[in-house]
Amino acid sequence: MQLDVVTLFPQWFDWFSEQRHVANALAAGNELRALDLREHTPLSGGQVDDTPFGGGAGMVLRVDVMDHALRGFYGIDPVDLRRERRVIALTPGGRILDEALVNELAAEPAVTLLCGRYEGFDERIVQHFCSDAVSIGRYVLAGGELAAMVVCDAVLRKLPGALGHADSAAEESFSAALGGDPEYPHYTRPADYRGWNVPDVLLSGHHEEIRRWRRARSRERGATGGA
Repeated sequence: MQLDVVTLFPQWFDWFSEQRHVANALAAGNELRALDLREHTPLSGGQVDDTPFGGGAGMVLRVDVMDHALRGFYGIDPVDLRRERRVIALTPGGRILDEALVNELAAEPAVTLLCGRYEGFDERIVQHFCSDAVSIGRYVLAGGELAAMVVCDAVLRKLPGALGHADSAAEESFSAALGGDPEYPHYTRPADYRGWNVPDVLLSGHHEEIRRWRRARSRERGATGGA
């Protein structure tokens, strides 16, 4: 897939692209591009924002700047772009990112993430250029770059070869294999540490009993909200 991030800070994604699962996904032929919003701004001095109509603190990313940027990156009217690829505004009021949405995005051939900054987007960007608005949680960040990394991380690790082992993402928290419940607890050596013992069933070698124990613990965590 081609995963693009439109941002004021493209250099931030250099570090992210070096993470092993991301590098694996890129080596497998997928793309992650950080596109500089200022590169195509029609305003002088690299300006991308302005004060909001109606007053209030903060600055708002301008619709004309985003229009020029998306035209410059893709060569078409941004109104038409969302018919060719998923274009997502990262904003606190959007659809909450969850496993179902991650799976949707991982199945797309091309996704563009728009990073907000300051007081966010001129609403016309969201209304006319975007197919979706997505939030990673009901809180506010200084900008959309960290949210974009969360989305990219969750999506890229779903792609073949990213985790190095095909089964790594099959049975994990919120997966279909666990019925949407959180993952069961894990233990490793030493089996006894400061009197804290690994459950006997995990040392038994009885795979079916271990499977049942893990599934029961997963359901318990689901029933208690993941505690």
